[in-house]
Amino acid sequence: MILVEKKKDYAIIRLNRPAKRNAISLGMAKQLKEAIEQVKEMDIKCLVITGSGDQTFCAGGDLNHLHGNLTSDEAFRNLYDMKEVLYGIASFPVPTICLLNGDAYGGGCELATACDFRLAKENTTFGFVQSKLGIMPGWGGGVLLYEKLHPSIAYQWLVEAGMYSASYLQQQGWIHRIIPSDEIDDLEKLLKPYIQKSLKQMYLFKKQYKKKLSMIGLSAQMDEEVRDCATLWDTTEHKQAVERFLSRK
Repeated sequence: MILVEKKKDYAIIRLNRPAKRNAISLGMAKQLKEAIEQVKEMDIKCLVITGSGDQTFCAGGDLNHLHGNLTSDEAFRNLYDMKEVLYGIASFPVPTICLLNGDAYGGGCELATACDFRLAKENTTFGFVQSKLGIMPGWGGGVLLYEKLHPSIAYQWLVEAGMYSASYLQQQGWIHRIIPSDEIDDLEKLLKPYIQKSLKQMYLFKKQYKKKLSMIGLSAQMDEEVRDCATLWDTTEHKQAVERFLSRK
């Protein structure tokens, strides 16, 4: 369900569950964690994270795996692997690029936000929709969003749970580049500004950026977000919202 591919100057981690809109199961979370550790040992100038298919980058956590009748403690344990994945991406030693091959919802937006750069296919939409399920971001992505957007814009997005176009989010600074559909698979062209640089340059640029993010303090804030989200897990609002969603399916 998670594919890892090493190219000459970069590596690709691909969510490979298109029939489920690349929703992340508990098993995929563990595979992602292992994949991040695997590619960290490679001599690469950048890491690309993308999804299979042409409709959805990632629909977030698989509701059948992550939203059952869990206690707060059980929810925390189920969420924490993805927090470690997001922190591993944010603290990765070279630049990370999320190639958004389609729409993203909830945890899919959290995963994208953990990356340094977001390149989106044209005519795609994105939403931090967790509050519609009676919860909040649970992988640490809300904390990261405050680092990537103006705090008031991030706050509004998290509370209102709006779906926004790639063009709007490019104006806000969340999307860095919009890619025509017929160019989305041309990685050599898309990554040219990164792979033209030396490996040492890429390490030093990322080192400087990580200092700005204050990585140690960031991890603690992300842990707190996971705990806060877990406290909402067994609320009536969350249970009813999940039941409504699953009954639609």
